[in-house]
Amino acid sequence: MHTPTHVPSSRTDLNSPDPTEDHLTALTTLNELDEAIDDLGTAVPCRGYDPEVFFAEAPADVEYAKSLCRTCPLRAACLAGAKDRREPWGVWGGELFIQGVVVARKRPRGRPRKNPVSA
Repeated sequence: MHTPTHVPSSRTDLNSPDPTEDHLTALTTLNELDEAIDDLGTAVPCRGYDPEVFFAEAPADVEYAKSLCRTCPLRAACLAGAKDRREPWGVWGGELFIQGVVVARKRPRGRPRKNPVSA
């Protein structure tokens, strides 16, 4: 059984628009994230797709994984936790991590072309 880790500290916390969202952004361990997924009772992309999708090598596959995260209700909590843990690599919370740092996009290996490819 999961016990909430967020206790409202003032009356204003009780009146916040979505107290669940405040609770979810505080999840920083993988166990807390797993428990939140179980509590939601809804499908989240990282549990409905092959985990390899979120640790892909090809830039197009990485962008696909990031797009799957856009609809996840735990996106903010997942991203915050990954930043706290300095995840070494993979897509977490809709962002790509490489060596514990968020990067905008994955570039293909090798040097860029000097001349554009003709169609």
